[in-house]
Amino acid sequence: MMTNTTARENYQFQKIIAVVGVALFIIKVGAWYLTNSVAILTDALESVINVISGFVGLYSLYLSALPRDHNHPYGHGKVEFLSASIEGALIMLAGFIIIYEAIRNLKSPEPISQLDYGILLVAITAVVNYVLGWYAVKKGKLNKSLALVASGRHLQSDTYSTIGIIIGLVLMYFTNYLWLDSVVAFVFALIIIVTGYKIVRGAISGIMDETDEELLNSVVENLEEIRRENWIDLHNMRIIKYGSVLHFDCHMTIPWYFNIVEGHHEVEILQKEVCKSFGNEVELFVHMDDCKPFSCKICTKKDCAVRQYPFEKQIVWTRENISSNKRHTKDTKADLK
Repeated sequence: MMTNTTARENYQFQKIIAVVGVALFIIKVGAWYLTNSVAILTDALESVINVISGFVGLYSLYLSALPRDHNHPYGHGKVEFLSASIEGALIMLAGFIIIYEAIRNLKSPEPISQLDYGILLVAITAVVNYVLGWYAVKKGKLNKSLALVASGRHLQSDTYSTIGIIIGLVLMYFTNYLWLDSVVAFVFALIIIVTGYKIVRGAISGIMDETDEELLNSVVENLEEIRRENWIDLHNMRIIKYGSVLHFDCHMTIPWYFNIVEGHHEVEILQKEVCKSFGNEVELFVHMDDCKPFSCKICTKKDCAVRQYPFEKQIVWTRENISSNKRHTKDTKADLK
């Protein structure tokens, strides 16, 4: 059972990717049957991995969309990292398979036939793969789905290898130099391996809850723009991804004389502003700290009747200091320099 619109969108789009992967595989097999080209056979073999990874991604998105339960209080979203790591590994495997086939074909070139039809069919699959991959990456980034981004990049990497094969086939068509097929395929296989490595690296960082520097910078810049004078300080911020859900933890320093209703009002405003920029799939857990006398030096609140020290300097929130817990202590000297 799906829990939200975003998860359903991701799942339905991954269905399209899986079905298209099967169709393109059939087309490539047909092109190989017509031409007897080992290069096209290599491209078809890579499509087998596309089909497998497409269904792996589909299953992971299904799991990530399941509602939270007693055993999974944060949901099932982290399965997307596992899916992405499998896809990245399969992409790398495809690259090594292509290198092997390229070397073997270089030693013993195979005669080919009906090359013009083969080029046309393979070119059609390349266009479809790239367009679908581009849209999957765009939608995956929009919906914060690593599995969908990985599927899209997989399709794009398949396009790059297919382009290499097409170049080799075209050159062979006009020159009859069969060795060009293997050389071009070898170069694009290296590109595929690098792409697969990047996907695996990103998945491992997600599993290990490694800080997403780009995301954190974006969040901090957004908070700096929308900050209110009642938000005397934000610190000790942590961001963790659970599939399409972003989990935020932070401490907010507010005036000590605010009651519970006033404090929660400030938190609600913060959550509303964060959701505006990063979507509704955001969990925000805010611990409210009361301000201390030393907080006066960084507090911009103009109508404070209990200020004990004059305002000195507003702290500009940065990735470094918003993740720190040091301003919960009296040591604000470093920030005021």
